[in-house]
Amino acid sequence: MKKTAPGSEAEKAAQAASTLALRRVGIDTYRENVAYLHRECELYRAEGFQALAKVEVSSNGHRILASVNVVDDSAIVGCNELGLSEDAFALLGLDEGHQVHVSQAEPASSIPALHRKIAGERLTAKDFQAIVSDIAEHRYSKIELTAFVVACNQSELDREEVFFLSDAMSRVGRRLNWGEHPVVDKHCIGGIPGNRTSMLVVPIVAAHGMLCPKTSSRAITSPAGTADTMEMLATVELQFEQLEDIVHTHRGCLAWGGTSDLSPADDVLIAVERPLSIDSPGQMVASILSKKISAGSTHLVLDIPIGPTAKVRSMPEAQRLRRLFEFVAKRMGLTLDVVITDGRQPIGNGIGPALEARDVMRVLHNHEKAPNDLRQKALRLAGRMLEFDPDVRGGDGFAIARDILDSGRALQKMQDIIAAQGTKSFDPEHPPLAPLCFDIHAGQSGTVIGIDNLQLARIARQAGAPRATGAGVDLLAKLGSTVEAGDLLYRVYAAYPTELGFARQLCERATGFTVGDAAAIPPLFVEF
Repeated sequence: MKKTAPGSEAEKAAQAASTLALRRVGIDTYRENVAYLHRECELYRAEGFQALAKVEVSSNGHRILASVNVVDDSAIVGCNELGLSEDAFALLGLDEGHQVHVSQAEPASSIPALHRKIAGERLTAKDFQAIVSDIAEHRYSKIELTAFVVACNQSELDREEVFFLSDAMSRVGRRLNWGEHPVVDKHCIGGIPGNRTSMLVVPIVAAHGMLCPKTSSRAITSPAGTADTMEMLATVELQFEQLEDIVHTHRGCLAWGGTSDLSPADDVLIAVERPLSIDSPGQMVASILSKKISAGSTHLVLDIPIGPTAKVRSMPEAQRLRRLFEFVAKRMGLTLDVVITDGRQPIGNGIGPALEARDVMRVLHNHEKAPNDLRQKALRLAGRMLEFDPDVRGGDGFAIARDILDSGRALQKMQDIIAAQGTKSFDPEHPPLAPLCFDIHAGQSGTVIGIDNLQLARIARQAGAPRATGAGVDLLAKLGSTVEAGDLLYRVYAAYPTELGFARQLCERATGFTVGDAAAIPPLFVEF
């Protein structure tokens, strides 16, 4: 736009053209701020905006950056309006109809560093700080984010770069300080369906008296995250002030981390990494450790499962990942205990929010039908966390954790946390399962020698989990089970006929179970 004299009619006209009425456009762009301008909008024509250009939207101290999409339908956005996607509208925090100023955004200052990383160069701490800051401020488009993620994956980050990235990510957004030591947490690198150990570890450790503020994510590509499963029992979307009060009163929580603004750049990067199925070691380490440092954790137990269909498939690979985690954690001042666990099959019997909540509550109630693998793994992990307590002797943690669970103290602590967060009605004996189902039977007699984690997770997702909380897979056989031809292996639950059909088609291609000779069961690599 040409420069005009201050106060001129042209300047006034330009100012009027750049002031538009805010409109909420009901499109979920998932972690990307998108602004919508009508093609005939005077601002769009005057400024020469192009699709995917960056704009700055501001009013009364509120400000966001967004990528422009151009529309031709006035039903979506009119010529005198600026539309914002759901994420952008929520972030700006203004009401519909509010007058906002729209201008072209300055290019991200870290783009030269991005180009150097694309070329395979090693970046400095300052480079990563600039890139992460721009990502957190939404100065990067999805194309630029994808370029960064792919570049870091192809020219794999060295361990110093992983530390630089982790440290930069932890310094953006809120950084909690609980005013205590130690503050303990537990995390699994993922990839194992079921595996709801956090919902058992937290009440056990909190009942012992250690501070364990657990903020978890929702599922992105899995059938359920800890937050999805906990939401069957209690409210998980809590304001930080409420969360802080719960943690100090009850020594723990199980809440969704999305309201805490912890390492926000990580949330943006995940939105690109997951669809691309990119989970490189460096990015995994940076994602996990930046979140834990931001959450105020001082001590962390990290679960790395190994198995043929787990994220990590061999002991050498697990040891390399372990050493990288330990190097970065030490540089960031985090005490880390890495535990290598059995990832050959799902943990527990249920896959999906309602089924996993059932398993958790059965373990807490010491129910006869409680899945023993979930109970034992949770006790082992809780025991390792309890040994962060200077008054607990090394090796004694498991027995202490078992006593807390068997005595009912863990159940009472979980009930206290549920009540504090906001109780939801849930009966583990009659969980709210989806109304439609079908069974998968063994095609031959023998021993279950293989269970495909990835395929069972896909089946549960196709059935509607976690969006349909009662959908998922209920396992009736596990690794090592002896079955006859026609025996029930698992049952699939779905809320709608279409999803039931999708899940059935997937099962017809591959059930995820292999039945054969017991001698062919894959070896167990664990460190418990």
